[in-house]
Amino acid sequence: MATQSRPRRIVGTSLKMYFDLPSTLEYVKTASSLADAAKAANIDLFIIPDFVTLLPSHDILKFASAPILLGAQDTFWEARGAYTGEVSPLTLSQAGVTIVEIGHAERRRIFHETDAEVAKKAAAIVQHGMVPLVCIGEKTHGQIASQAVGMAIEECRPQIRAALGAIPDDSEVIFAYEPVWAIGAAEPAAADHVVAVTKELRRMCEGRKGAVRILYGGSAGPGTFKNLKDGVDGLFLGRFAHDIKNLEQVIKEMSEP
Repeated sequence: MATQSRPRRIVGTSLKMYFDLPSTLEYVKTASSLADAAKAANIDLFIIPDFVTLLPSHDILKFASAPILLGAQDTFWEARGAYTGEVSPLTLSQAGVTIVEIGHAERRRIFHETDAEVAKKAAAIVQHGMVPLVCIGEKTHGQIASQAVGMAIEECRPQIRAALGAIPDDSEVIFAYEPVWAIGAAEPAAADHVVAVTKELRRMCEGRKGAVRILYGGSAGPGTFKNLKDGVDGLFLGRFAHDIKNLEQVIKEMSEP
């Protein structure tokens, strides 16, 4: 999906629990019409619906004119067992999932997920032939720019180290840098902050054999990528992607050099 020296750009969205079953499938069907645009722009496009709609979403996407990657919103770290309510990484791989999102700020906050648990999930994802999309980010935003960057880097460092330490060195991984304070905000984090942080995060991953791509998420939408492209390889979109026209516009913007 990418090379370490020159990462292929990537963009996608998680629908969380915003849509019901019919509207999710309608969204996936409409989004599949963007396959050619993403392919022409040399961009990987992914969609992460809820668990219930994974199989019908896969059936829709397999008929897209160009590949669109199917993602899942989470997984458990064991493939089989008495884990009521959890979802097996084996089952996800059998359902056609390519990317699995883990460690989102909402799961860390609401379900008290730890770096160690996220790392175990990353290992299970790789073991079953999928790519972990690991969400990382700092909780608070410093008032002084230089201090804010340093605080973000130090808070993200153990999150990255835990994930990288759990997966083989030659496996691909995607990190979604999502400052917690920017999620759901009116505007994304300032471009200079994001670029400064993500450049340092990339340095933490230097020397790996496997590809590393870094996305920005947190109120990202049209107009965001052009100011961040020196630091990131793409965007992880939230509510702004619910309007397909916004997703189409982001793909267009990301197609530019």
